[in-house]
Amino acid sequence: MSGFDYLRDPDAIYRLSFEMIRREVDLSHLPPGIDELALRLIHASAMPEILPDLVWTPGLPRAVHDALQAGKPILSDVDMVAYGVIRSRLPAGNAVLSFLNTAEARAIGQARQITRSAAAVELWPPHLDNAVVVIGNAPTALFRLLELLAEEGAPKPAAILGFPVGFVGAAESKQALIEHAGGIPFATLKGRRGGSAMAAAAINALAAWRPEA
Repeated sequence: MSGFDYLRDPDAIYRLSFEMIRREVDLSHLPPGIDELALRLIHASAMPEILPDLVWTPGLPRAVHDALQAGKPILSDVDMVAYGVIRSRLPAGNAVLSFLNTAEARAIGQARQITRSAAAVELWPPHLDNAVVVIGNAPTALFRLLELLAEEGAPKPAAILGFPVGFVGAAESKQALIEHAGGIPFATLKGRRGGSAMAAAAINALAAWRPEA
């Protein structure tokens, strides 16, 4: 066998991928920052059809930019999201925190009979003030965050990127974010679709965004 005929050049693959997305999807109506967010989400999922389900607030890119410039951390619900954050795009060596696999989260989950993802959110408040929250797996994490903010006076994050995935609670948790964000800038994707790759793509897109001079 002489090998398969396929594109091998990584730069060419990268460039062609985004050219193909732009041919299939019109992003021209989206404001700066959100257009790149949508582009990266489509690239991460290979699903141009997600665009109509993308919900975002206009101040999101600036909120994420300012928080990261100020050195605030990124809080993620799972390690998969944390591993997907491109550290070279973080302007202040920002911490990327996930408490899912800590002994404390396990203990809280067992004691309260809640998911470990929701239990890990209980450890967020000391880090939450003006942080960037990125949720890419667990609907229970997003629900618990919204409860902490609305009912228990937890510090407000700068932004919430909510992309939990699945059949149980994913669509409902994202609708709750849309309806109860309480003025916090956010982005989410209606319905069941989401996941760690999309969540990481979202923060990477916004971390690279720069306001016009």
